[in-house]
Amino acid sequence: MARTTEPVAKKIFKEVLIVELLGVFGAYFLFNKMNTSQDFRQTMSKKFPSILEVYYKSIEQSGLYGVREQEQEKWLNSKN
Repeated sequence: MARTTEPVAKKIFKEVLIVELLGVFGAYFLFNKMNTSQDFRQTMSKKFPSILEVYYKSIEQSGLYGVREQEQEKWLNSKN
């Protein structure tokens, strides 16, 4: 009985590993895009503000403060 479940367990493990790797690479790509493009961050603030909030908190944890306030001020001034 153990022999028949072993290939299934290996297949499930490989699928979970692939999904996790795709998640890690996707998160890296998203963070990198937000980190290099203020226009993309503005788009994210309109469509997915919770994701942008995570970005701001992560850069504040690394010691960069005031980015959020500067961008919000700039975006408000560009509307007027």
